[in-house]
Amino acid sequence: MARTTDIQKAAGVLRAGGLVALPTETVYGLGANAEDPAAVRRIFEVKGRPPSHPLIVHIGDAERLDDWVEDVPKTARLLAERFWPGPLTLVLRRGPRVPLEATGGLETVAVRVPDHPVALELLSAFGGGVTAPSANRFGSVSPTTADHVRAELGDAVDFVLDGGACHVGVESTIVDVTGDAPGILRPGGVTREDLEAVLGSPVAVPATSTVRVPGQHPSHYAPRARVVLVAPERVVAEAEQARAEGHRVGVLLPPSFTDAPAGAHAVVAVPESMAAYARGLYGALRELDQQGCDLIVASLPEQEGLGLAIANRLRRAAGPRPA
Repeated sequence: MARTTDIQKAAGVLRAGGLVALPTETVYGLGANAEDPAAVRRIFEVKGRPPSHPLIVHIGDAERLDDWVEDVPKTARLLAERFWPGPLTLVLRRGPRVPLEATGGLETVAVRVPDHPVALELLSAFGGGVTAPSANRFGSVSPTTADHVRAELGDAVDFVLDGGACHVGVESTIVDVTGDAPGILRPGGVTREDLEAVLGSPVAVPATSTVRVPGQHPSHYAPRARVVLVAPERVVAEAEQARAEGHRVGVLLPPSFTDAPAGAHAVVAVPESMAAYARGLYGALRELDQQGCDLIVASLPEQEGLGLAIANRLRRAAGPRPA
């Protein structure tokens, strides 16, 4: 776990315009001073991320929200009071402190308070906002340990702040609160059911949105191996067929199966707990890559609770890859 000296060093790197990989409860972020356009631009360069893709501004507590946005609707206040610190990101109107480099040129900004002691200590020591997308190459599997960051980004990061393994394991839920009714633009660590319980009304998950936010690219969260999604009862047969065709097959084996497909190169058993599955999903995809698989067979969980976020990540992992 990070020491006080590490946190002070990381804060100094941010003040100097450098990049710091920091732990959050969701995934590790690649952080820069949110008010430094040059540092923000460097995030895009290191990740290979299109500059039109907005970043999330991480702040130290809900009371600072007004410093970063133009106005805060009642719904946003309610959600911030209930879920911050936590894996919930709110999309609001951009305030003057936020450079357009951080918003992909949009007049909206995504903001959250992370629920990780090291991240909160860093934000306190730094004293400002930190833009921090996942600390990996654009489109690839998000990192949930400091070692994942080092393996993928190496010396491109000025300092890696190690806070242990992330305990949620998938990114934050992004909720647009700029319109008449809130909508989930990316499912994540706060479930739709949680939001609906607080708001007392249904919350939509629109298939498309005019508001750009992180995680909307068709191919995202993707391992090197190609991911194929089938119905749970077809996982074993699909894996055995792929093996017969000469693939080095990795399998995310549903909880209902006890026997692995014949000839599978590597198998990861999916836990019954959706929280455990979310926490281990990206690590499992990385493991299957490291085992040398060229194809991964998986199925979607029931899309309720955290299953909605897991299904979203698997669909994008299986999405069409850039040519």
